[in-house]
Amino acid sequence: MPRVTFAIPNDDTEPLLRRSRSTSDLNDARRRPLLYPNSRTGKGILINGDGRKGSIGDAGYLPLHRRKAQNDPSFWKTLICVAIGAVLFVLFIVVSTLLLGEVQHPTGPYPAPPSNPPGQGTPQRNPAYLIEARNGAVASENVVCSEIGVDVLKDGGNAVDAAIATTFCIGVANLFSSGIGGGGFMTVRIPPAFPNATSEVWSIDFRETAPALANKTMFVTDPDASKLGGLSVGVPGEVRGLAEAHNRWGSLSWPRLVQPSVELAAGWNVGKELGIRLPWFAELIFKDPVWTAIFAPNGTILREGEVVRRTNYSRTLAAIATGGADAFYKGEIADAIISVIQSTGGIMTHADLEGYRVKVEPALVSSYRGRKVYVPHAPTSGPVMIHILNLLERYDLAGEGRTGLNTHRLVEAIKFGFAARTRLCDPAFASDTSQIDEIATKHYGHTISVNVTDESTHSPDYYNPIYDVPTDHGTSHTSVVDKNGMAIAITSTVNLMDDFSTPGIPNAFGLRPSPYNYPEPGKRSLSSTVPTIMENEDGSFYLAVGGSGGTKIFPAVVQVLLGINDWDLDPSQAVEWGRVHDQLYPLSVEVDDVLPKEVIDGLIERGHNVTVADINRVASVVQAVMKKGDTIYAASDSRKNGIAAGY
Repeated sequence: MPRVTFAIPNDDTEPLLRRSRSTSDLNDARRRPLLYPNSRTGKGILINGDGRKGSIGDAGYLPLHRRKAQNDPSFWKTLICVAIGAVLFVLFIVVSTLLLGEVQHPTGPYPAPPSNPPGQGTPQRNPAYLIEARNGAVASENVVCSEIGVDVLKDGGNAVDAAIATTFCIGVANLFSSGIGGGGFMTVRIPPAFPNATSEVWSIDFRETAPALANKTMFVTDPDASKLGGLSVGVPGEVRGLAEAHNRWGSLSWPRLVQPSVELAAGWNVGKELGIRLPWFAELIFKDPVWTAIFAPNGTILREGEVVRRTNYSRTLAAIATGGADAFYKGEIADAIISVIQSTGGIMTHADLEGYRVKVEPALVSSYRGRKVYVPHAPTSGPVMIHILNLLERYDLAGEGRTGLNTHRLVEAIKFGFAARTRLCDPAFASDTSQIDEIATKHYGHTISVNVTDESTHSPDYYNPIYDVPTDHGTSHTSVVDKNGMAIAITSTVNLMDDFSTPGIPNAFGLRPSPYNYPEPGKRSLSSTVPTIMENEDGSFYLAVGGSGGTKIFPAVVQVLLGINDWDLDPSQAVEWGRVHDQLYPLSVEVDDVLPKEVIDGLIERGHNVTVADINRVASVVQAVMKKGDTIYAASDSRKNGIAAGY
């Protein structure tokens, strides 16, 4: 019998964040009032601001003040700290090089955003901003990083340059999401070189790989080793991936793109999201003297607005700025990385680091209601997202609206998507890729679509999943477009070998771990990421979008796409709208508590077990930039306190 439950936080769950929502001007961008759904009536609540215009400083943020770090003539002494844990904050590698001498630090706190009342009829939310710009925009999960990216655009850089600078910044300021020790995927749109030409859209795969000594059973006797210690570390790809993009399409110098993060890491003010998360991991911080020195230098956990200094990380970035990617994969930094990994039980070698290779190929392309959709190939969930869109394309979503029936259809399409995902793996390790290749085809979508029933949902076996796959996490997404129509969607993540499957007993629902996703030398693990670019029917740029949040990424991005493409919402409205999620297991569809009652009732009537969850929890976080006419619109998800920027 279908049921409805309410997710209530307790001592064992992630803290729920009470949030407020408002609108404001940012970075020379026009503010628009945003329309948010009323959780009781399902109708929109129009929230108006004061209508004033101005820069990001006018809106209550102090622009990043950069000062060049003081040079020191002393010799290098290398130090690395690899810190990996089983929770989000510790799912990354802190790579540091210690340079003897003093470093000059930027000073001055960043004031909090303006305090505006929340919208009526909605839970208290973080501020949500819609950026309007004419030349270019960057949507990341951190306002300082979005600003760094826009500064690059203003200096004559292109979208690739801005994405690189922003990604390095995220590794500093939102280190719980990604960093130079991780990897990811990038979708790159190169605009037509001349009239009547067509664009090119490429995929760059810089996912971490399993070391050469990895094997399928390496975590069978100790599953926690895939999450903690040297054995949990895959070969990092982020620096090589960013360098590859720069070598192919960058316009500004490499040092210009890395230097802002060098200076930021030397000392910056704890942002809102980092300030929220640090206390969650106080026990872990105080267990490690290196972490204590960084995040609790005076004996107490740093709070929002206080200065945090990652001096060693700053020096590592400085070496990368001057020496390029080779400074990370070879030499003293590489020596230190391998030394610490091997001393803590890891199997990575110098040959693994030096031999890491980025994969570059034309993006996987499909269409949705006449617009082209570009995503990376497997091992991302790009093929799965396209499959979900193919299932939904036959419905008149625009004409019918977000009804209970259409929300049911969405949930059913997502469930079929998760079933298809159990067939994915790194194609380089598949003897036959035909079952991967067919997932994104219109024919496969048509074949599956007849199984979507309007009257009721079904048990998981109806959707035909064949294996269990692990849940991934710890991710960041940035979307960028420049004045020439070059666009980037880049999703980067922390480094963790537990994204691979491990042979063993079936899960609680009888599904065995996927042999397609077992660790093998050089293999890339399955990923939920879907950095996506859309073009209009005439081939012009339309949208760059993607998200973070583990297995919730591709369902969330689908729902943002529907909001923008089918329901004519602006990017901020689409990003902030309540979402649904059902990944077959556990046997429940999770719905945000701002969804209209009739939508929730429609799911229950069709047999769904509904869990109503607080939208304020940190779930999937989506960033989007789009162009409509001559105006660029950008939005970062308030669920992670993100703010976009433009000019």
